[in-house]
Amino acid sequence: MKVLFSPPDITEREIEEVVDTLRSGWITTGPKTKLFEQKLAEFSHTSKAVCLNSATACAEMALRALGIGPGDEVITTAYTYTASASVVCHVGAKLVLVDTAKNSHEMDYEKLEAAITEKTKAVIPVDLAGIVCDYNRIFEILERKKNLFRPTNEIQRKIGRVAVVADGAHAFGAVREGKKCGEIADFTSFSFHAVKNLTTAEGGALVWRDIDGIDNEELYKQFMLFSLHGQSKDALAKTQLGAWEYDIVEPYFKCNMTDIMASIGLAQLERYPKILARRREIIQRYDESFVGENIEHLHHYGKDFSSSGHLYITHVLGKNREECNEIIRKMAEKGIATNVHYKPLPMLTAYKKLGFDIQDYPNAYRMFSNEITLPLHTKLTNEEVEYVIQSFKECIR
Repeated sequence: MKVLFSPPDITEREIEEVVDTLRSGWITTGPKTKLFEQKLAEFSHTSKAVCLNSATACAEMALRALGIGPGDEVITTAYTYTASASVVCHVGAKLVLVDTAKNSHEMDYEKLEAAITEKTKAVIPVDLAGIVCDYNRIFEILERKKNLFRPTNEIQRKIGRVAVVADGAHAFGAVREGKKCGEIADFTSFSFHAVKNLTTAEGGALVWRDIDGIDNEELYKQFMLFSLHGQSKDALAKTQLGAWEYDIVEPYFKCNMTDIMASIGLAQLERYPKILARRREIIQRYDESFVGENIEHLHHYGKDFSSSGHLYITHVLGKNREECNEIIRKMAEKGIATNVHYKPLPMLTAYKKLGFDIQDYPNAYRMFSNEITLPLHTKLTNEEVEYVIQSFKECIR
């Protein structure tokens, strides 16, 4: 039996929607993208959404809208994928990494508080595996440290404290204390990459909470300028009779979503409640099967929270990284693809060059040292789930 790690779940509905777009005569950013944005905002309980070509672009444009750049500092966790941190480098700000709490994938909130300075302009929490962070704790810390905050643009002034720019790449559809991921942080970026719960092949979306004194339409227009070279009209507007003329207001970027991508997303969004429900079924089957085994796993569902169920992260007790890599090889021999989430950033060449040392992040390293991620996706059959369970039990012994 061959079990893939995370193939896209594409049905005839997605194919029909894409074919409809191809036949429409308009394939780049246009009516399908605008409709997808509207539906994403409704789903996330926000006033607006912006669709771009990746969650990375979304996070970067949020930092740019906040006016963050050289001389500023942005804090994120050492235990994440590079995109949470590279966007800070893209805008020219100083990256500050904090360790995770002991035996946790979330950043150490005491260390977060200690890391805030007069130069801190944003914090990037990571909703790893689809589980929403403790934003109450984060906001409490930022309120306590307001006396250090030195705003440098209008949005910063209106927020009145360090901004929270959530990396919700994994967490589309997750809920905490009755609120959807997307309506909790100041800004939240979602990923629709090919391996995500909801895919547009590549792509992402940015949503934000209403900010008193900031016009959502003007902020949306700013994101459109960022994403289309700073051009005052998009391609569709320019096709109107006699409407060719445009201006370039700033030499910005190119990171828009196309209608072909949005078409996949529209069909996926229709099916998304069932996708979330199936992922929950698989997680619950894994959870009950590993009771009594030397396996720790994340808790995706509880009294006041519900994960999007993006990754099934496990820790094999009593094993080190080398032994876990051997388990991964044994699983591969059985035809099962697994993965590791993540190698902490200070272990990667780019971040070593920036001066980070894994010795300063012992908790993140410990979480990495025995981590194995099992397949979790809606193409898995019940038979395949049972095969993964039995194979994993055998391989860890």
